[in-house]
Amino acid sequence: MRYRLALTTTRAVNATSRRLGRGQGTVAGGRAGLKVDPQLLRRLTAGRRVALISGTNGKTTTTRLLAVALGAHGDDVVSNETGSNMPPGHVAALVANRRAKRAVLEVDEIYLPRVLAATGADMVLLLNLSRDQLDRTNEVRMVANRWRAALAAAPHTAVIANADDPLVVWAAGAAAQVSWVGAGLSWHLDAAGCPSCEGRITFADDGTGEWHCESGCGFTRPPVTATLLLTDHGSTHHGLWADGRSYEIALNLPGRFNRANALMVAVAAETVGIDAADALAAMGQIEEVAGRFATRVLGGVPTRLMLAKNPAGWSELLDLVAQDRGPLVVSINARTADGADPSWLWDVPFERLAGRPVVATGDRCADLSVRLHYADVTHLVESDPLTAVHTAATMGVDATPVDVTTVDVTTVDVIGNYTAFGELLGARP
Repeated sequence: MRYRLALTTTRAVNATSRRLGRGQGTVAGGRAGLKVDPQLLRRLTAGRRVALISGTNGKTTTTRLLAVALGAHGDDVVSNETGSNMPPGHVAALVANRRAKRAVLEVDEIYLPRVLAATGADMVLLLNLSRDQLDRTNEVRMVANRWRAALAAAPHTAVIANADDPLVVWAAGAAAQVSWVGAGLSWHLDAAGCPSCEGRITFADDGTGEWHCESGCGFTRPPVTATLLLTDHGSTHHGLWADGRSYEIALNLPGRFNRANALMVAVAAETVGIDAADALAAMGQIEEVAGRFATRVLGGVPTRLMLAKNPAGWSELLDLVAQDRGPLVVSINARTADGADPSWLWDVPFERLAGRPVVATGDRCADLSVRLHYADVTHLVESDPLTAVHTAATMGVDATPVDVTTVDVTTVDVIGNYTAFGELLGARP
């Protein structure tokens, strides 16, 4: 009786939320349903094959990739694809599709132990761990230790883990079944200390991804099932399996980091009997994920939207946009969803933007401007994001406005954190 009432409550509240324009109906109903039946998540996943994806960066995109890969042979897959990654979001997604026998759920790092215990997941993908919103979440070493304890208590769960992140290796090392993937780790600053003995981690600089603890405690990068390789001419990525197989990883989504996550998904797909080539072909059809890398026309300006929320994520995206010299808008807010403390800006390597026309915007555009100044990035400041996009489209290479009639309005790249990204994604054209 309680279970049926919880289902009805979840559906009703979500429908009301959408009708009143209060949201997408992906959280409120789940929260209400869990109040009626605290065991609702466990009941909704009973009898389903559940895969969980967690990590600091890339969860939403990887969740979408895995859902598509696991559906490559026609299976119905339910997923929380909008990024509502705590139990209320999981419940809302599962209630919306009770027929699907497979569930692919993005999970907030803090909630992974709880969700794993509730769902008894068949599979967990662990992407990375780095600092993120420390004013309201735990230090990453604490998160790794909690993951480790949760995985040790789940002997029937298959784990696919990034072998290049020492904190992920520490967490996944307690699991009974692990497939290690050389997915890469460009941000090393949060993994410099050995979680095993408190020594120092040394990372090889030869591109192999190898690392080890200097103290000799034996904590080192494990042998991998597959690794991501860049071709000699530097334009395509391949996944190389330990048994000698090689597959090109061709995505419509840009960036090395997306290809790395696709490789992890391909390995995960093989653990449930789906051929890696079929999984990669399915992933190659995805154009965008929850607005990430989407191109929208804002105020007449074609605009590519990208989300970055912490130093590691910003570092990856700055590498991506550094290949272009077109106009760029960087937008920073510090609202509840973003984390109230923007001091992490000083860890972001904005120096990579030197020589590119940049506009700083968002609630904390003044803080961002100071950081760009010390990075020797010539820029303009415009507090309104839509105006900032138009300004960027009509500025010269020296960051000075030019006559709009004398320039072609090219695509403007925008990188913003959570609420800054969300504002522009939902803005009227």
